[in-house]
Amino acid sequence: MKEINVLILSAGRRVELVQCFQRAAKRLEIKSNIVAADCSDTAPALYFADKTCILPRIDEPNYVDSIIEACSIEKISLVVPTIDTDLLLLAENKKNIEEKTNAKILISDEKVIEICRDKTRTQKFLEANNFGVPKMYTDEEIENGDLKFPLFIKPKSGSSSINTFKVNNKDELNIYKGIVNNAIIQDFMEGEEFTIDVFSDFDGNIISIVPRLRIATRSGEISKGKIIRDREIIDDVIKLIDLLKPIGHVTVQLMKTNRGIEYIEINPRFGGGAPMSIMSGADSCEYLFLLLMGEKLEYNENFKDNLIFLRFDSSICIDPNVELVK
Repeated sequence: MKEINVLILSAGRRVELVQCFQRAAKRLEIKSNIVAADCSDTAPALYFADKTCILPRIDEPNYVDSIIEACSIEKISLVVPTIDTDLLLLAENKKNIEEKTNAKILISDEKVIEICRDKTRTQKFLEANNFGVPKMYTDEEIENGDLKFPLFIKPKSGSSSINTFKVNNKDELNIYKGIVNNAIIQDFMEGEEFTIDVFSDFDGNIISIVPRLRIATRSGEISKGKIIRDREIIDDVIKLIDLLKPIGHVTVQLMKTNRGIEYIEINPRFGGGAPMSIMSGADSCEYLFLLLMGEKLEYNENFKDNLIFLRFDSSICIDPNVELVK
């Protein structure tokens, strides 16, 4: 059987994702190395991967060439990005990397990435296609004071809820405008917040959609979640993904408000909480191995409902004189 090696970029703390790929390979009886790459040799995921690779920082000029070199050395079949700052660079260099290696890059079309990475473009795409979104205020409306509080302010291309704030009055708005660069100002949403894990094949065909309720978050990432087979959400997200046509694992954030479903953002990559949906039965890692083996997948909803996942931190000790116990 063909060896299928996976390179996970900016692996950082993505221990769960590394283990999900390892378990999928073991279940399918595939010969595989999961290679974790990072610019830091103390990234926790490196100590759980089958092999490791130290790459330059993303903003260094030899970053793409280093990926190509790593793919050749480790005989990589699939390159998996995990952070937002990688996405546009990989989309722009996808053809170059794939032509020089035997690897596929798990990245959507450049136009998809441009929509998703810029929250103004995301908003306009959703509005143009009649999906629910909170009102986004123009500079003129903000200048004229045509606002209804509370509002929500966030950066145009941010992530992990960094520099995002609820704004209760004009004084707070003036303060936060001085903190948030390239700010977007919207109506504040209230309701149940969901992250939806979507997996599409390399042609953009939807294979699975799993909604999970965000029970609790920490630093913008889910810490407690519940899988909920919400038919309204699934059907609406199917319409969205059929239009956008991303590939691979995508996380969609939305809220069910008293106005209905309203979208927050679309992240065309594995989210930090993706292992919840993977462990519920919508196994993106297994899907990827099967696709790389040439199998044709069909849409399914075979995930388990009403599962609650609790995430927590764990520690490992690196002692050069003692073998690490995983």
